[in-house]
Amino acid sequence: MSESTAQAPAQTARDLLKALQQQFQVLRDYAPLAIGIDKQLLAQQPDINRKLLRSALGMHTKSVRYLKTLQSATVRFNLDGSNADAVSEEQRELAANLLREYFKRRAEQHKAEAAAEAAKKAAEAAEQQRAEKLSKLQEKFSRK
Repeated sequence: MSESTAQAPAQTARDLLKALQQQFQVLRDYAPLAIGIDKQLLAQQPDINRKLLRSALGMHTKSVRYLKTLQSATVRFNLDGSNADAVSEEQRELAANLLREYFKRRAEQHKAEAAAEAAKKAAEAAEQQRAEKLSKLQEKFSRK
C-alpha cells in the first residue's frame, strides 16, 4: 500500500472510523474516550472532514462494544492513551441504559421476524393443503 493511498481522505464515516482505529490504540480497544476527543483528533489531523469525524465518532461511541466498556470504566483516555477525566456514575448508568434499550429493541425485532417467518410458513402450509384438496377434488370428479 503506497503512502498516498494510506493518507487518502476517507469517503464515508465508516472508512474514517476504520482508519482512525488503525492509527489510535484507544479507538481500536474501544476505551472510553476523553470528552473533546474530536478536538484532539483535529489538532493532530486538521485535514479531517469535521462532519465525517462527528459521524465516525458517533458510530464508535454508540457501538455495543464501546458502551459495554464504558458502563464498567472509571477513567477516560486521551488519544495517546494517557488518563483524561473520570467516568461518572451517571455516564456509566447512561451507557447501561442504552445497552438495555438496544438489546430490548433487538429482542423485539427478533420476535417480530420469528412471528413473520411463522406466519409465512403457516400460509405456505395452508396453500399446500388447499392445493392438495383441489387436486383430490379434481381427481374425484374427473374419474366419472
